[in-house]
Amino acid sequence: MSETNAAKAGIVKDEASPSIARGAAAALCAWIVPGLGHAMLRRWPKAIAYFFAVGVLAIVGLAMRGDVLPASSQDAFDRLGFVADLGTGGYYFFSKTLEPSGPDDSKAAGDYGTRIFAAAGVLNFLIILEAYEIGRRPPRRTRDLQA
Repeated sequence: MSETNAAKAGIVKDEASPSIARGAAAALCAWIVPGLGHAMLRRWPKAIAYFFAVGVLAIVGLAMRGDVLPASSQDAFDRLGFVADLGTGGYYFFSKTLEPSGPDDSKAAGDYGTRIFAAAGVLNFLIILEAYEIGRRPPRRTRDLQA
């Protein structure tokens, strides 16, 4: 179909239209490493702040020997905890290497650590959603950055 016929049919994609693929790529990057999606979108201050916010929460939760819940949980609340933990992205997959001695739920600190690690995951889910929304917007132009 030629450009004029496509324009008449109304199927020409405008350059300023939102990109779902760009938003999905930013969301995936934000899940793997918190803040990476924003870095990919050149939102440097947010990327750094989000990286440290989620990272500090995840590492503090693991340092307190919190429980990182497995996918094979029997209880509904444990499954929700697994989803929250999975939100931390890379920290979830490296949690066993960061804390090889495992969880310590016998003390209050271990229970708090479990909640703090889950809070890091929930925070990262919000960050992922924001990266997706920013990624769907048209890219900022150079003159917009100077203003």
